[in-house]
Amino acid sequence: MSNSIPATMTGATLPGNSSVVLRNFQVPVPGHGEVLIRVKSSTICGSDIRCIYHQHLGKGPEGYQTGMIAGHEPAGQIVASGPGCRRFREGDRVVIYHISGCGVCNDCRRGYMISCTSSYRRAYGWQRNGGMAEYVLAEEKDLVLLPPSLSYSDGAQIACGFGTVYEGLEKIGISGNDAVLVTGLGPVGLATAMLSKAMGAKKIIGIDVSPERLSLAQGLELFTDLLPSGPNNVDEIRQLTNQAGVERAVDCSAHHQARLTCIQATRKWGKICFLGEGGTVSFNPSEDMIHDQKTIYGSWVTTIWRMEELVERIARWGIHPDQLITHRFPLAKATDAYSLMASGRCGKVAVVFDEEVK
Repeated sequence: MSNSIPATMTGATLPGNSSVVLRNFQVPVPGHGEVLIRVKSSTICGSDIRCIYHQHLGKGPEGYQTGMIAGHEPAGQIVASGPGCRRFREGDRVVIYHISGCGVCNDCRRGYMISCTSSYRRAYGWQRNGGMAEYVLAEEKDLVLLPPSLSYSDGAQIACGFGTVYEGLEKIGISGNDAVLVTGLGPVGLATAMLSKAMGAKKIIGIDVSPERLSLAQGLELFTDLLPSGPNNVDEIRQLTNQAGVERAVDCSAHHQARLTCIQATRKWGKICFLGEGGTVSFNPSEDMIHDQKTIYGSWVTTIWRMEELVERIARWGIHPDQLITHRFPLAKATDAYSLMASGRCGKVAVVFDEEVK
């Protein structure tokens, strides 16, 4: 490696007791088909809080290996490459698709490395070192090129949150014909509104229980209507849609009442997407779904080809995911960054490096 690359680096690990431990690590040397990336921005995902930060609750794909460097939403610049790389080179600005699959199973061949069940599957920040460090080692096959019109913090959010939302919206379809309901206005819900608006939706209704999140959403000017969560939400949505209901609804909260609101506030032949993980929901299949010919979609992360497509479209649409970031921290204050994200009283939280040079 170049003499300008240090031998050691600092990385953030999550011991599982609502704290962060900063440790020294050796800077890895890229092997065949691998690159070393200098991290510029690494954002915190709700799944990090839900499954790692508090108690290591994740199992299977979300099973965090204790001592691994956290962070599965990084973007940065390649500073060294190993032999065998075919496309990416030193100096390229890149986003990492955060699941490194085996590459040869049916799911991987479809681009859904998130669904790979091979023992070779390793997710960045979960079963292999991730982006909460000054450098991250990545496989070339897991990279998406980041155009110069997008910041590294734009790219970091595309790595998971925006990619996840885009996959769900593509499943249900969004156009100027649709009134869209979004329940849960955390970073994923805000991303849903931003992308829905870019895809043509003229009426976007948002619901959240948190006054702070409703205030943040109002300031971003992504929603035509904002409602505090309550027992009359379905009636309120019908009043906003000529008593018909919305064509499309997306739940980002994982709360049972919010999911039921999505189902009941959607009009005949409408489509509903569940993005928020965890929780439950109970409904009357005949009255709430079958008789009105509605469809519910479940959606989990996205494909790498669709993430690449999203990068191109975000650049074309002229939108910037980094507008959803309310707080930026240096790596030395990662403890504060995770604590704030866990509180829910914020938008997206980023750990940035080198003042996040674009």
